[in-house]
Amino acid sequence: MTTTSESQEGVIYAERELLASPREVFGAFEHPAVLAQWWGPAGFTNTFELCEFKPGGSWVYVMHGPNGQDYPNECVFREIELDKSIIIDHVVLPYYTLTITLSEGGEGTNLTWRQEFENTAFVASMRDFLTNANNENLDRLEAVLTESAA
Repeated sequence: MTTTSESQEGVIYAERELLASPREVFGAFEHPAVLAQWWGPAGFTNTFELCEFKPGGSWVYVMHGPNGQDYPNECVFREIELDKSIIIDHVVLPYYTLTITLSEGGEGTNLTWRQEFENTAFVASMRDFLTNANNENLDRLEAVLTESAA
């Protein structure tokens, strides 16, 4: 519904109000079959090799781009607080930590998405692309939540 974003060196940040409960939003991360439906920018699909949604759990997957290129990814779920927050470390290049927080707000859930990269030069050169890709990712999350509510 509502999206805002702001800049900080090395950080890509977005905030969105979703018309779903924190439980429903958290569930879209918690269940690998649902997560695979919306994770990534528009036009991407995913193949999950491993998705251990628990603190310290591994998440190994390949994002398949609309151009036919494959993008291998490996993450660790560092922290998970039921219906409130998820912290994910991306442990292959580009290295980053993604912190997702959920709180009740408005007519649903306020989601914040803070992606902090190790390489600030990478972020400086890729900021527009990364901001757009994250917003497309959140658009896809919103579509899955809307679809499941119908």
